[in-house]
Amino acid sequence: MSEQSVHTVVPERYRLAVVPHIMVDDAAAAIDFYQRAFGAREDFRVDSPGGGILHAEISIGGAVLMLGDVSVDEAEAARFASPAALGGGTSVTLHVFVADVDALAERAEAAGAQVLQPPKDMFHGDRTAILKDPSGHMWVFLQHLEDITEEELTRRLATAG
Repeated sequence: MSEQSVHTVVPERYRLAVVPHIMVDDAAAAIDFYQRAFGAREDFRVDSPGGGILHAEISIGGAVLMLGDVSVDEAEAARFASPAALGGGTSVTLHVFVADVDALAERAEAAGAQVLQPPKDMFHGDRTAILKDPSGHMWVFLQHLEDITEEELTRRLATAG
């Protein structure tokens, strides 16, 4: 992360958040992609005795993400599935606040992310980009621009069309 502290980049409401744990078909490749595309730092990993990654944690900016390979047993028991096993869809979108959403989106696209929405200033006070990673997970990266009241948010939403 840049020299800005997490406290100036991430609004107070989102500083302490639920930690997502995603499942992928190739966790090592996913970690490599997240490092190249999102500037992720691998904090640790536990390799599975049968191969693959049982559990890993990475950091993107001030956010922590857990991930691991879907095992055959887990998939057969319908406990966990990767987006590919769901036909390419997912019911979860990961939101991460970053210091420079434009630079991240550019780097992510060069690394192979699909840009679904290029960075743009949004009515809610954040510059926002929406990306899909090669594993099929959806990401919303936000750069906080301003704090707005609920009343102002409602007004802006009504005029956003």
